[in-house]
Amino acid sequence: MTIDQSKRDLRRDQKALRLSRPVSAEDVRRLTRGIFEAVANATDAVCIACVWPLPGEPDLRPLLYNLHEAGRRVVLPETTPRGQALAFRRWTPGCPMVPGRFDTAHPDGPIDTPDVVLVPLLAFDRSLNRLGYGGGYYDRTLAVLDCPAIGFAWSWQEVKTVPVDAFDMPLSAIVTERETITPPKQKGDLW
Repeated sequence: MTIDQSKRDLRRDQKALRLSRPVSAEDVRRLTRGIFEAVANATDAVCIACVWPLPGEPDLRPLLYNLHEAGRRVVLPETTPRGQALAFRRWTPGCPMVPGRFDTAHPDGPIDTPDVVLVPLLAFDRSLNRLGYGGGYYDRTLAVLDCPAIGFAWSWQEVKTVPVDAFDMPLSAIVTERETITPPKQKGDLW
C-alpha cells in the first residue's frame, strides 16, 4: 500500500470516528485550558493563529476570547487557492466573518503573521506527526513560517504511526484534553 493510500484510509476512518464520538463540556474546557497554557509558555508569542471550527473539530472560540482578553493578537486562516500557504487575518470579538473555501470562515480583517500556529488534525502520533485533511495547506504554511506549531486534538485521535512523506511538517507539540505531548528530551537539554 502506498503512503497516499494509507493516508486516505486513515483520513476516512478518523473522520468517521471524530463525527461519531461525543465530547463533554469538561473535555472542551480541559483542551482549551491546555492550549492556553501551551501558548502562554511561548512567551514571545504575541500573534496567535487559531481556527474557526469545522464540523467535528474542537470548538476553540472561547480560547479566541481568552487570548484576546490576555492581550494577544488573534488571527484566523483564510483558505487560499490550492497550492498556496494560508493567509492569516486578524480577528477581534464581534468582527464580521466571511465565508471561505471548503466551508471555512475567516475574519474580514487585515493580514498578519503569527508567532504561533494552532493546527487542527484528524490523527496524530507520539512523534508529533499529524494527519490533516489532505490539502497540504498547513504543511505549506509551516514550511514558510518560522514559528512553533501546536496541534490540538482529542486523545482518542492518537494512532500508533501517522504515514508521512517528505512534505509533511512535524508539530512542535500536541495538546489534548489529557496532556501536552512535546518532543523527547535530547542529550544536553537543560530541563
